[in-house]
Amino acid sequence: MTPTDPPGLDLGRLRAYLDRQRPGLLSGELTAEVVPGGRSNLTYLVGDGSRRWVVRRPPLGHVLPTAHDMAREFRVLSGLRATAVPVPGTIVLGQDPEVLGAPFYVMEFVPGTPYRSAGELAALGPARTRVIADALVDTLVDLHAVDPVAAGLGDFGRPDGFLERQLRRWKKQLDGSRSRDLPGAEALHERLAARLPVSGPPSIVHGDYRLDNVLVDGEDRITAVLDWEMSTLGDPLTDLALLVAYAERDKVSLQMVSNASSAPGYPGPGEVVARYAERSGRDVSALNWYVGFAFFKLAVILEGIYFRYSKGQTVGAGFEDIGSGVLPLIAHGNELLMEEK
Repeated sequence: MTPTDPPGLDLGRLRAYLDRQRPGLLSGELTAEVVPGGRSNLTYLVGDGSRRWVVRRPPLGHVLPTAHDMAREFRVLSGLRATAVPVPGTIVLGQDPEVLGAPFYVMEFVPGTPYRSAGELAALGPARTRVIADALVDTLVDLHAVDPVAAGLGDFGRPDGFLERQLRRWKKQLDGSRSRDLPGAEALHERLAARLPVSGPPSIVHGDYRLDNVLVDGEDRITAVLDWEMSTLGDPLTDLALLVAYAERDKVSLQMVSNASSAPGYPGPGEVVARYAERSGRDVSALNWYVGFAFFKLAVILEGIYFRYSKGQTVGAGFEDIGSGVLPLIAHGNELLMEEK
């Protein structure tokens, strides 16, 4: 590894591997930079002076083998390439740990902007913001319309019992990271368990679908959907509900996510749901349950971060107030489910 190599990416070994696996792909000397903004897997922009690619690998250090599955991300991207869902083309999956010390994959570089703030959208104006937000919903509809079998992803997950497993998984995570009293948490879990809806037709689920996980070009078109590490086969309304929950960030002090939905011209949650329902034809009458579940998941994630911070296991700025966001999420989830008759 040379001093110019970013952490976790040995350009010499990567070059030798790509020359073996994809002869003629590379021309000039490789350079690389870390793409900022990722919260889990590491992303690098790699170039040879004439072309650019993106490399993804797990974080440095010990990780659970199932938590950062590069083969899984590579597979869903490859499967979706021939569908209406815009994704980067895949180049190669590297599973030899001798190359980068961990599995990785290389995909095409797709130009575009990941809009992360209301200020960025405000600079475009309300009309363009609306076009982008509508495209975000329409692309989600396209994803949920993909036939998993036709895309080679028929065994990508287990749709039967999906919601039950999800609720059980997140409750287990909460129990494993609880270090204080969380009023309303048990009540929210009990309400969710008691009113578990019957899922409609399953689909490919992204798992963290939001505006800053897509790229938008200068014509306000979505050029790529990114960050597929949580994707599976399951209930598509979990994707829609998370999009709605993120849009209500200001109601629940959810400062950890983008505030893009606050920009002038961005449709309200009701408009987002109505557009999705009209274009997908899916029944969204039970969506309050899904949004309540989304708030429960977000509360568990925040509590886990707070737990690690309180134990001195998280470094960096911005974590000291993160625990204060948990109770508003729990309270809002309970309010939503109490509205149900």
